[in-house]
Amino acid sequence: MERRYASHPHEVKQFDTDRLRKEFHIPTLFTPDRLELVLTHEDRLIIGGAAPVKQEVKLETDLKELGVAYFLERRELGAINVGGPGTIVVDGTEYELNNKDCLYVGKGTREVIFRSKEASKPAKFYLNSAPAHQEFPTAKTTLAEAESGALGSIENSNDRTIHRFIHENGLQSSQLVMGMTQLKTGNMWNTMPAHVHPRRMEAYMYFDLADDAVVFHLMGEPSETRHIVMRNEQAVISPSWSIHSGVGTSNYTFIWGMAGDNKAYADMDAVPMKDLK
Repeated sequence: MERRYASHPHEVKQFDTDRLRKEFHIPTLFTPDRLELVLTHEDRLIIGGAAPVKQEVKLETDLKELGVAYFLERRELGAINVGGPGTIVVDGTEYELNNKDCLYVGKGTREVIFRSKEASKPAKFYLNSAPAHQEFPTAKTTLAEAESGALGSIENSNDRTIHRFIHENGLQSSQLVMGMTQLKTGNMWNTMPAHVHPRRMEAYMYFDLADDAVVFHLMGEPSETRHIVMRNEQAVISPSWSIHSGVGTSNYTFIWGMAGDNKAYADMDAVPMKDLK
């Protein structure tokens, strides 16, 4: 598991492109038959991916890094499948996940195993894990079952649908919040006008992008914006003081995950367009 330290906004102002990507960009999430994990000190969120193809993949790492006897002893987990049909085995109970299905796994779970139904169409499980102070039961939801709502307009090139999976009115958690935003054909912008939420950090994972398509992910303080070029199935860390927005060369889908002081999806501080620089 790779470790990323938290960064102060005054320091980030001095970063060049390479340093910015090194600190916040996660280029590899899905390696066949492996577990990829990045621990950020921004609210100690773990971001990763499990890509079982020819063999199953277990949720495990160097436990000294977490100071526990097993991965979810003091953590919770959200998993969203962005690949072919697969199964997550949670302490012996199997949960089948199709593309864009979500599973929440609660604190105290001892064993989590990821499997694909077919090696020719492997599952890809995108993972977020946050520290947890309370136990909640393992539960699954599908895209159709999620709380969803339309936002934006074709006139502003941001006509999109937001699906909320793990949140205060959906799958219950200790602090983890996760969902998915789908941009409709012909739309490129997300989360603009921008916002910050000082009480929570966030991570984005962009996918459903063609090989030659990119998303310019905007981050930084509103008066000191920077960008990171994102490609298909890559993630980016957004500190609580940073905006998190993007514009693509085509439409795309992204998964957002948050951890921090509350689970209120609407808890955010809007940034007036005139304040962006």
